[in-house]
Amino acid sequence: MGAHGEKDQRGHGQGPRGPEATGPILCPGAGCQNLGEGDGMSTGTGRNMGSGIGALLALVGTVLMVGVAGATEAGHGGGEHDATRLNDLIWRSVNFVVFAGVLIKLATKPIKEFFASRKQQIAQNLEELESQKAAAEKALAEAQAKLAAVAEEREKIIQLFISEGEAEKAKIIARAEQAAARIKEMAALTIEGETKKAAAQLKRELVETAAQLSEGLIKEHITADDQQRLVDDYLTKVVEAH
Repeated sequence: MGAHGEKDQRGHGQGPRGPEATGPILCPGAGCQNLGEGDGMSTGTGRNMGSGIGALLALVGTVLMVGVAGATEAGHGGGEHDATRLNDLIWRSVNFVVFAGVLIKLATKPIKEFFASRKQQIAQNLEELESQKAAAEKALAEAQAKLAAVAEEREKIIQLFISEGEAEKAKIIARAEQAAARIKEMAALTIEGETKKAAAQLKRELVETAAQLSEGLIKEHITADDQQRLVDDYLTKVVEAH
């Protein structure tokens, strides 16, 4: 009975290191959770990370408790060897939890800084994208304005060509009308000149005919005395005139 009772005591975790070993099992989860919460993360990423780490440690603590409970139950029938294995498992678990807590404590600040830097970089990238978008929209607006100006200038050039074409057409018509007027005038002058020429020719012919007729009449009706008298009269008039 004494040996069996001693085994029962050790199996139930009442040995020298039993109470000490069972105490820290619940502490790591809560303690590490306090480490995650004690940093006071300002960003949502830090808070989520701390909550996730605390939940992970709590899960590890729960698993260890279940393992310890199972090992304790097994210790009722396993004797001194099972109790030793239980204590070894407990201390290994405690060491793991402490190591994990220290590691998490040391890694929390770099992780926070990493996510803060990443957040700042993303915000900077978004700002650059917004700036590039604004620049692209400005360039697009300028291009559209230039296209509109080009279209307006094209219409002006077309209208200018049309007006110049109309003006040139009017000039051509005016020059043609002037040329036609000059042709008519020259034709009229030609006709008039030919008419005057013909009239002069006709007049000369009439004078010659009249002279011939007069000469014939003179020869027939004027005697030598009449001719001498006409000569004398002519000479007298010339002398008086001078």
